[in-house]
Amino acid sequence: MTTPLAARIAREYGTPVAVIDMDKVERNIARVQKACDAVGVANRPHIKTHKSPMLAKMQIAAGAKGITCQKLGEAEVMAEAGIDNILISYNLIGEEKMARLGALQTKAHMTVAADNPVVVSSLKQAAAASGRPLSVVVECDTGRKRAGVETPTEAIALARQIAGSEGLVFAGFMLYPTETGWAEAQKFHDEALAGVRAHGLDATMVSTGGSPNLKNLGKLQGATEHRPGTYIYNDRMQVAAGVATWDDCALNIYSTVVSRAGADRGILDAGSKTLTSDTGGLDGHGLILEHPEARIAKFAEEHGFLDLARSNTRPAVGDVVRIVPNHVCVVVNMMDEVVMVRGDEILGTLKVEARGKLR
Repeated sequence: MTTPLAARIAREYGTPVAVIDMDKVERNIARVQKACDAVGVANRPHIKTHKSPMLAKMQIAAGAKGITCQKLGEAEVMAEAGIDNILISYNLIGEEKMARLGALQTKAHMTVAADNPVVVSSLKQAAAASGRPLSVVVECDTGRKRAGVETPTEAIALARQIAGSEGLVFAGFMLYPTETGWAEAQKFHDEALAGVRAHGLDATMVSTGGSPNLKNLGKLQGATEHRPGTYIYNDRMQVAAGVATWDDCALNIYSTVVSRAGADRGILDAGSKTLTSDTGGLDGHGLILEHPEARIAKFAEEHGFLDLARSNTRPAVGDVVRIVPNHVCVVVNMMDEVVMVRGDEILGTLKVEARGKLR
């Protein structure tokens, strides 16, 4: 069955379309800010999920100390909107990026991450171009094997290189422990901190992440801030991780059933160009709220293949359903805008201003 709100949205905007419930967005912002405040850790939300200056400003107004960006282009959009305290949690390399970072540093207080000497050497160019000291944190790998120095000894050496580089300031450490690896992260942190202090340095900023680790908030002794991102919308992965409920999932994809050629199958108008092919390690490609036993089994670009064999209810052609994505961050990056609702009221659209920033 199509809800009255879904029917109105389909008439006004068509489907597939991303819809955010602003009541849930505000509750999510308040809930996580309260959790950070309760353990004395600053909230530095990652904007990679929503990519919206308006939502970032709502997070800051609720108490966040600043924001995190993954791309220089995202940070440029946020700084242009007047946001001042920005961490770029990614290695930046190349003359083009250094020129842009230097220009950005004249508009906002920037901190950047580095995990190798090549990046640190490049960052001196940005500091020189801005005429202001540039804060740098050492990214530390504490189990994800993604980026970051692998040993405290490497972290200490890189901190010393940063501190000895003209225009750069060693600010501290950035970590993203696995959900079960916080004891190992503590050991890494303690050894690295002792090492830098032995050389007359200190880590005034120790940043942990992300939303799946909200259940571990405050566990790292010495942490000064946390970088959750997905919590503002939540998704199927966050529910599976135990840090959100279905009622916390603020973004749904509204999609129309366009074919029911067989009793146990159907086709949605949301395919890989809407929901993306990122399963997040889960079965199927999203939860259909009206038909939770149904599976979005596979995709073509504009087709979502429904497997209804285990579903006690079957949608009809023309039904508009609401889908909780597996991984909302990559879904939002496919959208130019999202529709905002509050209760049964349609508020209008919100532009996803920092989407598609590849650099």
